[in-house]
Amino acid sequence: MADVGAGRPSKPPTLDHLLGTDQQGRDVLADLMFGTPASLKIGLIAGVLGVFVGTILGLVAGYFGGFVDASIRLVTDVFLTIPSLLILVVVASLIRVVSVEEMALLIAALSWMWPTRAVRAQSLTIRERMYVQVARFSGTSHWRIIVFELLPNLLPYIAASLVGTISGAILVSIGLSTLGLGPQNEPSLGLTIYWAIYYGALIRQLWWWFMPPIFIIVLLFMGLFLISSGLDRIANPRLRTTI
Repeated sequence: MADVGAGRPSKPPTLDHLLGTDQQGRDVLADLMFGTPASLKIGLIAGVLGVFVGTILGLVAGYFGGFVDASIRLVTDVFLTIPSLLILVVVASLIRVVSVEEMALLIAALSWMWPTRAVRAQSLTIRERMYVQVARFSGTSHWRIIVFELLPNLLPYIAASLVGTISGAILVSIGLSTLGLGPQNEPSLGLTIYWAIYYGALIRQLWWWFMPPIFIIVLLFMGLFLISSGLDRIANPRLRTTI
């Protein structure tokens, strides 16, 4: 493990510190090596929880319809009208999250709405297909139909929604940490940028401090975008190109 406190403050890249050091003499490369997994962890936890809740609500709303659908749709639309980032900023400033898990849970609480809408929209279509109608007429229970008939056909859409939700959660966590509202005792990409801004790295031209985390963020989102695009092509045949 790299020694984050072994270098002199604000030194450019050398053989000892490949990405230089920050104001406290911490190795920037070591910060990124520990901070990138932390940011990914936040995205994964928030994304999985948000999509899990959204999938359940979307399946229930789309399959049963009627009052159940109207109620879930109303609650979802109300939450969608709320500026999520503003709410997260206020809540994070009040409770002062101290771990990446708490940050992930906070973001997950406002990450279920879009997955709910996406799954509901597809469920409304799939429930009208012949094999679902046959299962209904044969006396199969509603929950068995949902789990074994609807859910398997929704997996590509759920996977695409998961990637998008993970991307959004990572972006939100970086934004909150950049504002100083994220975990302060664990390194993350947002926290690295926060300290770079706090100590004026841009004005002092300490490019090795703020450019590497930005570069990693760009690469991360490019990768997630490509994955999401591929899943969209699988889920939506109309997006596929023919040669």
